[in-house]
Amino acid sequence: MKKNDDPPRSLSKAELDLVWQENFEIEKASKAAIVKDWLPRYTGMALDQFGEYVLLVNFAGYVKDFADQHEVDIYGLERPMQAATARGITIINFGIGSPNAGLVIDLLEAIKPKAVLFLGKCGGLKTGKNHNGDLILPIAAIRGEGTSNDYLPPEVPALPAFALQKAVSTTIREYERDYWTGVVYTTNKRVWEHREDFKAKLRDLRCIAIDMETATIFVAAFKDQMPAGALLLVSDMPMTREGIKTEASDKMVTSQFAKTHLAIGVGSLKQLMNNGITVKHLRFET
Repeated sequence: MKKNDDPPRSLSKAELDLVWQENFEIEKASKAAIVKDWLPRYTGMALDQFGEYVLLVNFAGYVKDFADQHEVDIYGLERPMQAATARGITIINFGIGSPNAGLVIDLLEAIKPKAVLFLGKCGGLKTGKNHNGDLILPIAAIRGEGTSNDYLPPEVPALPAFALQKAVSTTIREYERDYWTGVVYTTNKRVWEHREDFKAKLRDLRCIAIDMETATIFVAAFKDQMPAGALLLVSDMPMTREGIKTEASDKMVTSQFAKTHLAIGVGSLKQLMNNGITVKHLRFET
């Protein structure tokens, strides 16, 4: 092959405009225009195929189980995110980590869902109290990840939509399962199990669990006026050496508990749909 010795040429303004012209002009690209283009680009699914209620997950297996149960197609198998829709509910695998969590919430502005429920895995921090397979219903999250600072000042708490968490609580009881409530610590660092200083910090904060997405989802969704909640599945107990996640232990948790985790998430959104509950505002009767 002949080597090309010509120096690389930058694209002209006219050429850049042509790249963007298919969907919107770069000079006038609002956030709304961007996410309406990007949500289908990331998922491979057209905007009119999304439901009004959304489940967010970290793993493709959840999307496959959802699609198999409802006999629907999975979109985006070769894209960054996989998605499927059935009976008004869309499930999206957005990957792992705080930046991805913020990204998917931003993208969902394109469809303005009525409710978003995150079904994630977490590490249990209360050794002897929590166990693998436990369900955690967060009442708040500590913003230790940094991404949420790009949405709202650090003084703003990361809180879920109360009515959505209430629906999840009811559905959990219908499945005859128990759950823990408490505060989740969201971090942007995955490998921390060897750090005793970080573990001491977690003990001082008295958090019930640790993950990498919940606080970001709560804050980004609040900024975008999008009702969001979370139901977390304890997949490891990382405060002790024997509790650190391994491939074998993760497979065990997934095989034994993931399908129920998903079913509770679907059931919670169906409860909101069937009862016509407005998640954003809830009136208390005395």
